[in-house]
Amino acid sequence: MVTSDPLLQNSRKTRLRIAQQDEVQNYSPLSAADDDNTDLKQEVGLRIVQIAGGDADMLAEAAKINAARGAQVIDINMGCPAKKVCKKAAGSALLKDPRLVEEILTRVVAAVDIPVTLKIRTGWDTQSKNALQIAKIAEDQGIQSLAVHGRTRACKYQGEAEHETVALVKQAVNIPVIANGDIISPQQAKKVLHYTGADGLMIGRAAQGRPWIFREIDYFLKHDKEMPAIERQEIEQILTMHIKALYRFYGDFMGVRIARKHTGWYLLNQQHTDINQLAAFRKRFNSLDSVEGQLMALAEYFRQ
Repeated sequence: MVTSDPLLQNSRKTRLRIAQQDEVQNYSPLSAADDDNTDLKQEVGLRIVQIAGGDADMLAEAAKINAARGAQVIDINMGCPAKKVCKKAAGSALLKDPRLVEEILTRVVAAVDIPVTLKIRTGWDTQSKNALQIAKIAEDQGIQSLAVHGRTRACKYQGEAEHETVALVKQAVNIPVIANGDIISPQQAKKVLHYTGADGLMIGRAAQGRPWIFREIDYFLKHDKEMPAIERQEIEQILTMHIKALYRFYGDFMGVRIARKHTGWYLLNQQHTDINQLAAFRKRFNSLDSVEGQLMALAEYFRQ
């Protein structure tokens, strides 16, 4: 997600989040020293940049800039519930103003020749759910697919997501609809797909420290049974690959700090983890401030 504010277009955070022109050809999450581990190298998928803002002209210009930089899809954020986003009349705050929504979608779709998609919530609050109205506007203005999170902005991430609204949206429009919210297991994924009739699923928090959840869901949908549990050796390989990618992308200083939260998520998702042992390890790991120290600590942890 990148801001549409031109004053922030050259900030370090925005530069890191924009599409990287050479990432498909040259990106590898492994260092040159690991080139023999070819089985860990990953194909890079679509370069989708999500833009956020509340001004139609700014958003249209941001779409142009990111398309020129290599984005293959532009997604518009009308779902973020964060206070710092909503107070600028962006994210899910836009759902309060359908006329502005229509203006933004019209301008952005006209500004680029690549697909434009949209992410929304069910409404601003439970008294003003208007996802159906927004979905119809989106379809009329040329939006190519619509992701719907089953909560209002007022709900933030509290309580359980409801997917009844997603089902109603799916019935109301002909563009692909993607269900989002509290999809945390293969069983839940199948249930949501069946209930909503959605064309796909969007998974966020459940993939933190568990990126293999996508293949688990795919396997369950195809075979109607759980795939064998992931082995710890593979968890170590994936985690090591991931944090090396963080070091490479963010640099050692920021990479080390960002690796701390990701490592915590991975280890919490292991089955049969000794909580006391994990707590002690995380405390030590979070005190390490070097790439070498983190990699050695992880290798030692998995040996134990």
